[in-house]
Amino acid sequence: MRTGSPPDTDRTPRTVGAVWGLLVLNTLGSTGAETIVPLPRSLIQMVTMGALVAAFTLALAVNLRLRVRPSAYLFLLTLLLVPSVISSVGLDSGFGALFRCARLALFVGTLWLLSRWWDGGMTFVRHHIRMYFAVLGSVAAGLAVSPGAALPELYGGRLVGALWPLTPPQIGQYAAVIIGLTVLLALSRGTDRASAAVIVVPSLVLLALTHTRTATLGLLIGLGLAIGSLVPTSAAARRFFAWAVLCAAVAAVGFASAVRAWFLRGQNQEHFTSLTGREKVWDALLAAPRTVSEKWFGMGLGDKSFGGLPIDNSWLAVYHEQGLTGTAVVAAALVVLAGVALLRPPSPRRACAIFLISYCAIASYTEAGLGDASPYLLHLAVAASLLAPPAAATPLPAPEAPRRRVPRGARRSEMT
Repeated sequence: MRTGSPPDTDRTPRTVGAVWGLLVLNTLGSTGAETIVPLPRSLIQMVTMGALVAAFTLALAVNLRLRVRPSAYLFLLTLLLVPSVISSVGLDSGFGALFRCARLALFVGTLWLLSRWWDGGMTFVRHHIRMYFAVLGSVAAGLAVSPGAALPELYGGRLVGALWPLTPPQIGQYAAVIIGLTVLLALSRGTDRASAAVIVVPSLVLLALTHTRTATLGLLIGLGLAIGSLVPTSAAARRFFAWAVLCAAVAAVGFASAVRAWFLRGQNQEHFTSLTGREKVWDALLAAPRTVSEKWFGMGLGDKSFGGLPIDNSWLAVYHEQGLTGTAVVAAALVVLAGVALLRPPSPRRACAIFLISYCAIASYTEAGLGDASPYLLHLAVAASLLAPPAAATPLPAPEAPRRRVPRGARRSEMT
């Protein structure tokens, strides 16, 4: 591949947005709640994998010259393939592990092809908001068509996807991310207040119906850090920050019991402090015997479960599947992105990147996904596109000076 300066953001082909939408579709997953119209898992997997193949094909078609931008984040994702393949090639986890390696390779390859248009602009932020808002639109449609299927007792009355099998944590994640990005766009005047309200208000309602604590905390902390980075240079950010602190104080005093009930979700204190039983899975995973190879390279890419139960922790999931090597690579990717974001001067782009990085770091404690093709890698890819240096403008050739016509007599005189 050749590296080169990408074209201007305004010249980004529309196909790039379609590719991003296909990547979002690929990361929606194939397991979740029961839908109104039963969808076979094989059909869902065919759709999601077909979306990834189509995304790679379109990205290759729009970037036939294979022009990419240097990216430490994408380099580390490519490096993550090494422990993934080493641990999966033994087939201890079955052929599914090699299939997941191929999927991760195709996913990272598509991001490399799109990196040509990573120039520090807001293009991919807008693509991200549009695509996930469309996903939330399908969730809202399912809630309107069949409230019973969208709020099933199996999930404790929490909101799920009734048209596409989405779990409450997934919906909460998508809602929190687009709320944060839209608020930051509105503060930087990247969009008007009416358009921002159209996205933020319904997304807040869906987030509340999911009762997802991780997404809510990630939104509040991530948005606080992002807006805090804008406070020194933005009067709008200072006003918003002051109002947010005031509203939080009022809510803490006047609605403390309601907020506490929402966070507990009907669980007792013991169940709440043990993170809904996650700690038992974590302790069993860490206590399981492993060979030296399994400690360093893992057991191979799987479904992020241990003993038939979900791991629900990105770091332990990476350690289980890609070993200490994979854990070090993922940690390096987060550290590099965070370090670059801290070194950038205050700006809306930097604020959006800080929000996405901090949200993924917070969610990694109770959600898996940093070591495989997932929405979290897409969030971090958007952050990487925001932190990329602007494209160097191609200088225009200097106009040639007009030639002076010399009279014939003058030429003869010069010759003599």
